[in-house]
Amino acid sequence: MLREIVESFEDLVVIDKPVKKELELTKFLLKYKDKPVLFKDVEGWEVAGNLWSSRERIAKFLNTDNKGLLELLYEAMEKPKPFSVVEKAEFLKNREKVNLLELPIPKYYPKDGGPYLTSAMVIAKKEFVNVSFHRMMVLDEERAVIRLVPRHLYSMWKDSVEHGEELEVRIVLGNPVHLLLAGATSVAYGVSELEIASAISLKAFGRPLEVINLDGIPTPVDSEFVFKAKITDEVADEGPFVDITGTYDIVRKQPIVIFEEMYHVDDPIFHALLPGGYEHYMLMGLPKEPQIYASVKKVVPKVHGVRLTEGGCMWLHAVVSITKQHEGDGKNAILAAFAGHPSLKRVVVVDEDVNIYDDREVEWAIATRFQPDRDLVIIPNARGSSLDPSGKDGLTAKWGIDATKPLDKKKEFEKASLDF
Repeated sequence: MLREIVESFEDLVVIDKPVKKELELTKFLLKYKDKPVLFKDVEGWEVAGNLWSSRERIAKFLNTDNKGLLELLYEAMEKPKPFSVVEKAEFLKNREKVNLLELPIPKYYPKDGGPYLTSAMVIAKKEFVNVSFHRMMVLDEERAVIRLVPRHLYSMWKDSVEHGEELEVRIVLGNPVHLLLAGATSVAYGVSELEIASAISLKAFGRPLEVINLDGIPTPVDSEFVFKAKITDEVADEGPFVDITGTYDIVRKQPIVIFEEMYHVDDPIFHALLPGGYEHYMLMGLPKEPQIYASVKKVVPKVHGVRLTEGGCMWLHAVVSITKQHEGDGKNAILAAFAGHPSLKRVVVVDEDVNIYDDREVEWAIATRFQPDRDLVIIPNARGSSLDPSGKDGLTAKWGIDATKPLDKKKEFEKASLDF
């Protein structure tokens, strides 16, 4: 399926000449930041990157637009749908012993701790099926060290270790975007991301997500590569690694994963997700926008849109569009946005007549509708993102800009137009 998707992109850049997986691949992904790139020969493999590096490309693939994309993700997270279990999958055609060193796993930046799997998602099953993104630094032919943030997969792994067991998982790579977006959501423990992906698929394509039961663990049939693996109780240094802000994350002791078996489709395409690139922004940031939307909607009934901005790495800065019904709604929206995405550092709240996807319009609203002594909200010493290098010990100062029109002077703040 991935080949069909990649070759359908009108702005696809094809690199025919041989490219090395260590550092050289990164040069092309940085050169064509917002364009999908297909490498025909990365040490004998085909590799694709920057596939989902624009909001518009993602929306178009899911048969919607920017506003519809937010609504689609919000609805899928609120109302997950069952996936469909089938008997066949293309990746079952090829079954091999794993050698991670022979795969086109890139070393993206000079100071990286090693080659990194960045687009892979891990599927685990205990009380429910969990799917989540986890970077993995290759150690040798069959071992990698996995970064486990203390969330759902970490809890599953910790439970297994406490019972003297290793956690059996499936690692999938080369996935369609609805599965990637679902895997990056932050939902309550017990909610399966596979069902979120299924809800997106149903809305976008009219069919549920299809999975095959691979030795007890539901595995999406559209994955290019599937690995049987187990997360052990052994740990090793993980990092350095360039995270979404384009700066290096710290080195930590993290669990070791043992890769036991590999499946792949005929002529597979390896998905290389550039750390700190636009695709990283989209896949990590877009699933957070519905969370902000849901939070703001609790305090302001009419919320028209939410956008995490590329300038803020689609993680630290946001813009929210509302219709004010009362003075103070702008400031309430600011506080609600921070609650909806705790890593958020700055939020700008604007009226519905401002296009939040146009940075110039947002800045115009700040320039003409905002006064710092009246409309600025500063929250010092708040828990923020560990990825923000300007923070200290996880603490940051958050600031909100209320760039909405005063209700009693709305006409004075309207932008001139030819509409009568």
